[in-house]
Amino acid sequence: MQWGISTACLYPMLLEKSFSTLFSMGFRTYEVFLNTCSEMRKEYLRKLKKMADDSKSIILSVHPFTSGYENFLLFSDYKRRFFDGLEFYRRYLNACNVLGAHILVLHGRRSDKISISDEEFFERYMRLYELGQQFGVTVAQENVNCYCSDSPDFIRKMRLACGENCAFVFDVKQAIRGKIDPYELCASMGEKLCHVHINDNSVSSDCLLPGFGSMDYQKLMCELKGFGYDGCLMIEVYRKSFGELSELTAAGKTVNSLIN
Repeated sequence: MQWGISTACLYPMLLEKSFSTLFSMGFRTYEVFLNTCSEMRKEYLRKLKKMADDSKSIILSVHPFTSGYENFLLFSDYKRRFFDGLEFYRRYLNACNVLGAHILVLHGRRSDKISISDEEFFERYMRLYELGQQFGVTVAQENVNCYCSDSPDFIRKMRLACGENCAFVFDVKQAIRGKIDPYELCASMGEKLCHVHINDNSVSSDCLLPGFGSMDYQKLMCELKGFGYDGCLMIEVYRKSFGELSELTAAGKTVNSLIN
């Protein structure tokens, strides 16, 4: 198991500035949150990759800036838009290849704007998953509050329907925000879990840096080890979730202690 940090932690700092700031703090494993179309240009992506290579860092995963539009782009009842959406997401998969990333994070279908059946959603997700496989990238469904993936029952149904053609990202704060037991949600993903967004929480906040709240990490680690998880614990919070940048370093030490 390894750990890392998402560039999203410093948003809205420009991506390359976030990268260089985190490099200077000693972080070496990353999720890159692409924030706009120009950041998917090959020349820009090559610049990021060179920054990573020069600092002996690796980029494991990519998070699309269009996550909030996936319900419209990929999972609406206007089928032609789905095929055009597939072509657009091909750009993210190309970005993954340039950066060396092997996971693309998906938010999926909103639970308050359902226009296609679960079966149609699963079919479309599997087409996206299979497209990712052509690029050597795993398109992984994240649990997200207000999305269908917020439900452990839905995750289990998705696993059954998709079989080997699915993967999941577990995000602690999204479960807390949806008032879902995070340990149950994590367990529902089981051996199909390939990535973890790790953060903390308290009575007064659903998103804090690891080690700054009351999350029972030992229980979480037992859950992960129980089904053989060997992926990454990726620190992902919002910039408003902490004060000084030094707090990121402290959070890194907390996460590192969980796997060592």
